[in-house]
Amino acid sequence: MTSRLKHATLTLVAALAFAAPSFAALKVGTAAPDFSAPAYLAGEPFTFQLADALKHGPVVVYFFPAAHTPGCNIEAHLFSQAIDEFKAQGATVIGVTAGNTDELADFSKETEHCGGKFAVAADDGAKIAKQYDATLAIKPSLSDRTSYVIAADGSIAHVYSAMSPQGHVTETLAAVKVLKSASGI
Repeated sequence: MTSRLKHATLTLVAALAFAAPSFAALKVGTAAPDFSAPAYLAGEPFTFQLADALKHGPVVVYFFPAAHTPGCNIEAHLFSQAIDEFKAQGATVIGVTAGNTDELADFSKETEHCGGKFAVAADDGAKIAKQYDATLAIKPSLSDRTSYVIAADGSIAHVYSAMSPQGHVTETLAAVKVLKSASGI
């Protein structure tokens, strides 16, 4: 194997390792780990508490690597565009990240990102992401791109893990709709 080919192969393997999520190990039906975290909604700080949010219905907890990065910007914007559909189903959406947490106040209010429509929480040290088995394989100090739908009873109802930001809204919204129809509301 030539030196160039070896280098190209190693580069590809490294890129795939960084791009590959750790694949969420929490299974549907298991209890979601409870957490509270410093968060922002439209630039305003507050403490997000999962247990309190679950009192109002299902919660979509979506983990993303870092605020103000291309894929995460797209994902936040897609969630902000669909937030009225989530609310119509009685669901709360919260983004959680360990990356660029000092930028979350701005990220939460900027129109091209969250647009002040849903909260984002800081997960310094990726402690919450670790509880949810949602850390990047190559850099466990950051969360990967994994979305959970947590039913009002605190159980995991749906898990979707993919580094592309494109499918997370569709997947979680469909799961929330199934929850609503199953509850007969």
